[in-house]
Amino acid sequence: MTLEVESLVVELDGRRVVDGVSFTVADGRRLGLIGESGSGKSVTALAILGLLPEDARVSGSIRWDGVELVGMPDRDLARLRGDEIGMVFQEPRTALNPIRTVGRQIAESVRIHERIGRREARERAVAEAARVQLPDPASIVDRYPHQLSGGQRQRVAIAMALACRPRLLIADEPTTALDVTIQAEVLKLLLGLVTDQGMSLVFITHDLAVLSQVATDAVVLEHGRVVEQAPISTLLRSPASPVTQALLRDATATLWRADARDEEPGS
Repeated sequence: MTLEVESLVVELDGRRVVDGVSFTVADGRRLGLIGESGSGKSVTALAILGLLPEDARVSGSIRWDGVELVGMPDRDLARLRGDEIGMVFQEPRTALNPIRTVGRQIAESVRIHERIGRREARERAVAEAARVQLPDPASIVDRYPHQLSGGQRQRVAIAMALACRPRLLIADEPTTALDVTIQAEVLKLLLGLVTDQGMSLVFITHDLAVLSQVATDAVVLEHGRVVEQAPISTLLRSPASPVTQALLRDATATLWRADARDEEPGS
């Protein structure tokens, strides 16, 4: 299945925040949307799933397996969310319901799309918790989000997004709120699951160093517009736009600092 975004325009509060964005994600490919804060990357992701505010004005085309999503009734879009297209949000603390156990939240994403009973749904929740490498999954599904660490909450969010085995996963800066060590673990887990399941991936970030670990291609955004589009290897070797060049400098500095920490005595 292929995702095709063509000339996408999104206006919020009378301001154009996405301006003519186009890209394609072929089946099994991993595309990164990268840019600084306010570049329109997260709004683009929300537009794909029809999760923008009601007063947002959207034009252009978003096709999933040839089916137009722009203008599709929310009831029909809801069938796609989780079942065919999953999403992991940046901050799991706000994405998870604080008064429901994480197991019920994982199970709910399954029960919405599959006709299964509560017992089977719980078994699925435990299996999905184990799949994202949560410790003691049979016990952890009975805990509440505040009882988990940040890394564990993000693993729960990943389990929820992948429980119905979608064909496309959208990950919106899923490791930004995590420390460097946990970030690396979650990225490795996410890439492994995407690869094993043969999914397509749209990974949103402002960090080229992170993106180089998970994506094969990238679209660089600035002020809602595409300023560069190329394979990751090309961006790392010879970035063409000033925006990409700045992102590469930041990534290089990040990697240099990480190497310096690794070389410190006693580290």
